[in-house]
Amino acid sequence: MTDHAHDLAALREATDRLLTATAKIDDAALAEPSRLPGWSRGHVVAHLSRNADALVNVLRGLPMYADSETRDRDIERDASRPRAEQQADLTATAARFVEAASDPADWSRTVTLRNGVTDSASRVPFRRRVEVELHHVDLNVGYELEDLPDEFVAREIDFLAERFGGHPDVVSTGLADDTGRLWTTGGGAEGGPVAVRGTAAELVGWLSGRRDGAALTVEGGTLPALPPL
Repeated sequence: MTDHAHDLAALREATDRLLTATAKIDDAALAEPSRLPGWSRGHVVAHLSRNADALVNVLRGLPMYADSETRDRDIERDASRPRAEQQADLTATAARFVEAASDPADWSRTVTLRNGVTDSASRVPFRRRVEVELHHVDLNVGYELEDLPDEFVAREIDFLAERFGGHPDVVSTGLADDTGRLWTTGGGAEGGPVAVRGTAAELVGWLSGRRDGAALTVEGGTLPALPPL
């Protein structure tokens, strides 16, 4: 069961780590490439700010973004701003989201996210935490997948395994980390089952498209090619 209060507290901690890291990035470093193809670190920070505002919209029953073109344009517009302006925006928008997510509300209600995806309002703080934690890694400033809290990694593997469950392009796949935790995914394509084993960090890196899976052990076939998120 989703624990909204726990997720909000964990989000605050993740955000504090992120803000401490971005405060150390100067203007030149902000303009350098991130780990996301085609995006500078400035693009990642701008996206995080705009995502916070978008999720406030979700909690208020408004469209997450006006449209994809507006989302992309706003990120591009904000990516080249000076570091001080980016940091102030990131700090303010993060605080606005926490404030909105702390208001008394019916957290069992269904909300609509991007591209018509729906979810329980209670899961929105965790969705924001995913953005903060994984994009912190994408900044390439010394925070790695191995540094992510174990509880977060396990839950993100849960989420991604569920997302690819039954996907028509993914064969039946069993996942296991080095502590013995198990997940299943895929199953919509012919073939398999395939067994994929590795550390939780390597598994979440592969599932989220941040690592190529070369460090994983595969039995029963080849490592499935996952569709983009």
